[in-house]
Amino acid sequence: MNTRRKNRLLVACLLVSGLVVTVGLILYALRANIDLFYTPGEVLYGKGENREIPVARQRLRVGGLVLPGSIKRSATSMQVNFTLYDDRGRVQVTFDGLLPDLFREGQGIVVQGELASGNHIIAREVLAKHDENYTPPGVKKGVTFSSTTRTRRNDA
Repeated sequence: MNTRRKNRLLVACLLVSGLVVTVGLILYALRANIDLFYTPGEVLYGKGENREIPVARQRLRVGGLVLPGSIKRSATSMQVNFTLYDDRGRVQVTFDGLLPDLFREGQGIVVQGELASGNHIIAREVLAKHDENYTPPGVKKGVTFSSTTRTRRNDA
């Protein structure tokens, strides 16, 4: 092999190595900033074929419906506790801040935050879905729930 071919091979190997290192560093940096989307059932029982359950302190997004009768507001601060549910489970959410105008019982919402433990999420942001007709597929089949103010049945 002559020197010209050796130099070209060396440059090509260096470029490929540099590209691999760059992609690896980017993926490593993004790992801490990725918010994975879960449903309440997936938080409790796992997601995908491997039934991967999120770990404590993991950043995530959870989408579901606000359980009627579960909203508890603090009298001294802006802290709100409520329950998100779907057809497979329920998770408790704590949020300290202003809620969107569309936030209410039975409303579809997405919370972004951190899993504190088990089924408790500390939310840093609450997003209300504007489509009032949205219900998770399992809930559409006819889940009945009661609260102190009303009883509602979702039939779709």
